[in-house]
Amino acid sequence: MLLAVIWHWWIGFFLTIGAILLVISLVVGYFAKVENPRYPKKQ
Repeated sequence: MLLAVIWHWWIGFFLTIGAILLVISLVVGYFAKVENPRYPKKQ
């Protein structure tokens, strides 16, 4: 039973980290594709 508790904890940990990284990558991708063309770099 202890193995099941540890196993579920690790699955939850990696799913949480993956979800956080997914949200961060979506925000970065949004700003890269949508916001950057609106405000082009001055050269």
